[in-house]
Amino acid sequence: MNYIWSALVILSILTGSLTGRLDAVVASILTGAEQAVKISIYLIGIMAFWLGMMSIAEKSGLVDFLAKILKPVAKKLFPDIASKNEKAIGDIAMNISANALGLANAATPMGIKAMEEMQKDNINKKSASNSMCTFLAMNTAGFQLVPATVIAVLAANGVPNPTQIIAPTLIVTTLTFCFAIIVVKALEKVWKPQSEAAEDV
Repeated sequence: MNYIWSALVILSILTGSLTGRLDAVVASILTGAEQAVKISIYLIGIMAFWLGMMSIAEKSGLVDFLAKILKPVAKKLFPDIASKNEKAIGDIAMNISANALGLANAATPMGIKAMEEMQKDNINKKSASNSMCTFLAMNTAGFQLVPATVIAVLAANGVPNPTQIIAPTLIVTTLTFCFAIIVVKALEKVWKPQSEAAEDV
């Protein structure tokens, strides 16, 4: 990515020089830098609030509570860990909750924790388990109930009604989330269960 961005910057400067519009390139750079700072300030407030809420939820025992609520669903989605690793289910619950609120940065460390917990129960350490693949598919689909980060970016750019994207985002991400689960579960039927593959090795 560094090479791509460097190439774009150099190409912009060269194009501006050749067309006699270098002043427009410089103005765009300054405007972009100013806009980046404004967006960052909006995001800092939202991220600080929700990260604080997530921390309170974890320390108050809400993570364990969510894990118990999600356990019946988790048994279907993550059959190889649901019965023996409630910590992993709790981390998965918090990750999905953070993603649902559009807080990808907050969801990432929780997702890493969930993967680490699932790796402990992974029979074949050199490949991902079915549960890990399912969790990855769910994260990639990116279900969002309230796209807080996107709303903050739109608000920072002066969009009159940034919350109008909530309904279309909810519809699209719900469909992709369900489709991702269907596909990953269908693929589990095609390939051997991970435990059987490990035994063959």
